[in-house]
Amino acid sequence: MKSHLRRGCASQAGFTFLEMIATMAIITLLASVALPLATMRAQRLKEQELRQDLRDMRAAIDHYKDLSDQGLIPIEPDSFGYPPDLETLVTGVQVKGASGDVRYKFLRKIPVDPMTGNTDWGLRSMQDDPDSDMWGGENVFDVYSKSQGTALDGTAYSSW
Repeated sequence: MKSHLRRGCASQAGFTFLEMIATMAIITLLASVALPLATMRAQRLKEQELRQDLRDMRAAIDHYKDLSDQGLIPIEPDSFGYPPDLETLVTGVQVKGASGDVRYKFLRKIPVDPMTGNTDWGLRSMQDDPDSDMWGGENVFDVYSKSQGTALDGTAYSSW
């Protein structure tokens, strides 16, 4: 009688080949659905980071322009009060009336473009055409991504 019990337990202890194939098919199906969703989420996060970086740099440019309009920053005649380059926003400028070598900085660092992976941003000066992709070099009026990619909403990253 004991041998009969042993045989009954042993036959039900493992999975059948059919059960293993069904399990693998379900796992494959779930993975094939989850992978595109994870890829889309990663792209969405990069797009959010790009929007925030552009917002921060444009706010710094605007703040520089505000201080120059108030006469607190010495400006070049053809610059219209905009910074000469992005590096100036990081290194800072001497504010009129400040004692010593106090420099007002607008950015901690030039952010890395999440789409290209470097700090080489497209620049536009006040003298450039609004849709120009070549920087005249006179000042920095606007920044944009040099990425040739397309966003999830169908727009080009360089048009943001």
